[in-house]
Amino acid sequence: MDAVRLRRLNRWQAEGAREDLADLYVESSDAEAGEEFNDRQKFLLRLADNVKLPGFDMLVAEAEALAGCVCGFSVPRDGSWWQGFDGPLPQNLEQLTASGHVFAILETLVHPHQHAHGLARRMQESLLTDHQASLGVTLVDESARRTLAALQGWGWREVGRIQREDDATPVRVLVLPLGERTEDHPDGLAHNDRTQRPG
Repeated sequence: MDAVRLRRLNRWQAEGAREDLADLYVESSDAEAGEEFNDRQKFLLRLADNVKLPGFDMLVAEAEALAGCVCGFSVPRDGSWWQGFDGPLPQNLEQLTASGHVFAILETLVHPHQHAHGLARRMQESLLTDHQASLGVTLVDESARRTLAALQGWGWREVGRIQREDDATPVRVLVLPLGERTEDHPDGLAHNDRTQRPG
């Protein structure tokens, strides 16, 4: 993995690399035979929408070729990202969102021939650290059991479900706390001076 170099792409560079990213998506996904084209098109549509989000950022991993990619955006402080959350939103998540220290991971792709476990985690942590996030969040489809298991193995934990207006089924909400773990806050979700709600 030492030969893998991480590089930031801005939204225009990400759009310019869209075909290579779509190829990586197909190679890294476990799509059923015959579904690759449709899945590729859906990925390209998602990418076109994602790059328009305020605060969008992407990190790619390169060896001899494109080895991985992670992208996301800074969650708006107004709490709109959490609309459709099943039940009351935990107070610590609300406070961290209002403080501007929550970053949503939208896609994580790793070429199957790379050291997927270590590279995916390294890319995610690097992107979250670059944005000085106290909390990473991501959404996972109910059917994506392999993805869910991988994320949980890297320290992500489920905190509930969100039902989006444009989606028929709810999705799982996972968080990756990056705060210091203490006796009072073993989950790493301490509401400290760095993450105060704006006055």
